[in-house]
Amino acid sequence: MNHDLVLAGHGLRLEPLGPQHAAALLPLVDADLWFGMTSPVPTTVTELEAWIAAGVATPDTMAFAVVGDDGTVRGSTRFYELAPGPRRVEVGTTFYGRDWWGGTTNPACKLLLLRHAFEEWGMRRVALRADSRNTRSCAAIQRLGARPEGVLRKHRVAADGTVGDTAYFSIVDDEWPDVRAGLEARLAAADAGSALGRSAGAGGGSLDG
Repeated sequence: MNHDLVLAGHGLRLEPLGPQHAAALLPLVDADLWFGMTSPVPTTVTELEAWIAAGVATPDTMAFAVVGDDGTVRGSTRFYELAPGPRRVEVGTTFYGRDWWGGTTNPACKLLLLRHAFEEWGMRRVALRADSRNTRSCAAIQRLGARPEGVLRKHRVAADGTVGDTAYFSIVDDEWPDVRAGLEARLAAADAGSALGRSAGAGGGSLDG
């Protein structure tokens, strides 16, 4: 769906995803990074533009480009299956360039999305999912503070035709204050580590995403 929602903070800006982001996103994409997606790996700007257009056209979906304060496009993420009635939404279809793995990009991005979902929309539940074979993504979701709910067997078909299981996780409104505090603490610690590194003339620390 088309939208004009922009979320900003912690060195990031989440802005509506559009074809203008395709050229910057394409160099970030490779087969390993795309693992678990259900669409083929885009190999040209035109293919990535088509993937973006399909996402924008999907009902109850709000797609974003993840952009650093320096203007660098770092990746993409989405709200989807937005259901205002029962007050639930999912967050996913997320990828970042490898330069931003293991740093603050993922916790900062998720903090912006989760805060909007719970505090602006009043959601009761935010779900996250991953191909169960993607152990890195599953671990990253749990580091956010999401709780595992189980595995849906033979739930997804990858672009190469392989059938995979989907691991589901969620955060509910009662848990949100503790999750928010945890994410804010991670980001504050990373900022402190970066400041210490700069003062010592070395690179700053980072946290796993």
